[in-house]
Amino acid sequence: MHTTRDKTKLLARVRRIRGQVEAIERALEGESGCTEILQLVAAARGATNGLMAELIEDHIKEHVAHPDVSAAEREDAVEELLAVVRTYLK
Repeated sequence: MHTTRDKTKLLARVRRIRGQVEAIERALEGESGCTEILQLVAAARGATNGLMAELIEDHIKEHVAHPDVSAAEREDAVEELLAVVRTYLK
């Protein structure tokens, strides 16, 4: 599975995102200016979007486009991905 294979890299990205969210918390607690807080939120959102994009790309490569995937497995993988994307875009 691609998430297991790339576990170290993915966890590093999640830890960076956690650090960014903690920076937002510190900025709010420290009563930083709204521009600084907005920039921190934008950076965290960008990092989260980047992680999502990487996971979607890997899912497509591994479970949809891979030549060893059966038609039934491919269909299931597409439906799972569409459900996640619908939730993500709400």
